[in-house]
Amino acid sequence: MNGHQRVRDDEGSAARLLALSDGVFAIAMTLLALDITLPTGLDPAGFEHALGDVVPNVWAYALSFLVIAAFWRGHHQIFRYTREVDGTVIRLGLLSLGLVALMPFPTTLLAEYGDLSQAVAVYSGAVAAMGATQLALTIAVWKRPWLGSAALPDPVARNDVADLASTVLVFAAAVPLAFVSPAGAKFWWLVLIPVKSVTGRRGKRLRAAAQQFGAR
Repeated sequence: MNGHQRVRDDEGSAARLLALSDGVFAIAMTLLALDITLPTGLDPAGFEHALGDVVPNVWAYALSFLVIAAFWRGHHQIFRYTREVDGTVIRLGLLSLGLVALMPFPTTLLAEYGDLSQAVAVYSGAVAAMGATQLALTIAVWKRPWLGSAALPDPVARNDVADLASTVLVFAAAVPLAFVSPAGAKFWWLVLIPVKSVTGRRGKRLRAAAQQFGAR
């Protein structure tokens, strides 16, 4: 390696991987809504009862949509400065997409069996796994500046790592907590709201500073 140059192991452009990623994210988001249905031919009383029964499905859909949307946004931020991808980045990217595509299954479990420990644990584990793979992908791209037009600024990368690490830690901790109290594990997820607020504001500030510095 010479500076930021090395023997290249490029296997394609980042644009192609992002195009595939957008398709997978879009399909996963769409599939989340398939469980939101009502039987046909209901009388008024049956309709009211069925409408109440579908509320957990709507809640689980909204939660998973927000989770997947956050990962999609983070995925694009990872490749902001990247033009090419190598074998390691592709493998981590495909693993991440595989976990995203799987999200409709734990979402259904949460909607149908949200009061059971196993369902909450599986959902928490699925989100933690998505976060862990995206964290690994972030670090891989960060440590491969030769793949991009410019290196990912270290302060931005460290903030992104902290943001993803918080997601992994909170949802991973919710897995054993779910076997103590499923409701408690779901309330524990709310810890991420103030954490994400802090890392999100810091990330915007750091990216703006990096853009201003790059424009000079």
